[in-house]
Amino acid sequence: MKIALIGYGKMGRAIEQIALGKGHDIVLRIDADNTAELTAANLARADVAIEFTGPESAPSNIKTCIDYRIPVVSGSTGWLKQWDEIKTICEQQQGALVYASNFSIGVNLFFELNKYLAKLMEPYPSYNVSLKEIHHTQKKDAPSGTAITLAEQVLSHIRSKQQWVNHPSENKNELVIDSERTDPAPGTHSVSYRSPVDDIEIIHTAHNREGFAGGAVLAAEFILGKKGIYSMPQVLGF
Repeated sequence: MKIALIGYGKMGRAIEQIALGKGHDIVLRIDADNTAELTAANLARADVAIEFTGPESAPSNIKTCIDYRIPVVSGSTGWLKQWDEIKTICEQQQGALVYASNFSIGVNLFFELNKYLAKLMEPYPSYNVSLKEIHHTQKKDAPSGTAITLAEQVLSHIRSKQQWVNHPSENKNELVIDSERTDPAPGTHSVSYRSPVDDIEIIHTAHNREGFAGGAVLAAEFILGKKGIYSMPQVLGF
């Protein structure tokens, strides 16, 4: 498989190592210094693109890949206000996109645990639920895309919570996400249910970027030859 890497920072380099280790080729590397090279001719050399950039550039990058008929895997977060636009473009052009706020297999298992635990906790209002996420100081968005996914899952099951907020709150209808930025920290996410008598907590801690990178390469292998929009649970067969 020939891969175009759009975003060649720490995550892009981790993806490159995993991909090369699995026998794939990297035929294009795009970073902030050579964005002009993201052209139809250069993308035509690739079977698939893997896009990990930032919220400002991700929608344009994804659209470019769809326009040039290149399947794209995107893990960029913070841009989902434009999701409906990208979804429409992908459907109209019969493109192929895998999007996930987190490609780690472990995190996607954690998502499933989070949904199940929220269902179990709904009948017990004495427990107040909150989230915390810790990332490195270079992470541009807060809360993280993973934390938002976890929060949306909780909101879909805990009816007493109406919305998530990214600041301290005494409002019982608000689900608090506490965001901490410190180095070094590949990523920790926790969901806590606290009551006057006990606490229940689930935690996922990443030790490095290999889990995210490996999942992105797995998604790239999955999307080859397909059309449409896919999620990581579909890639993993959940």
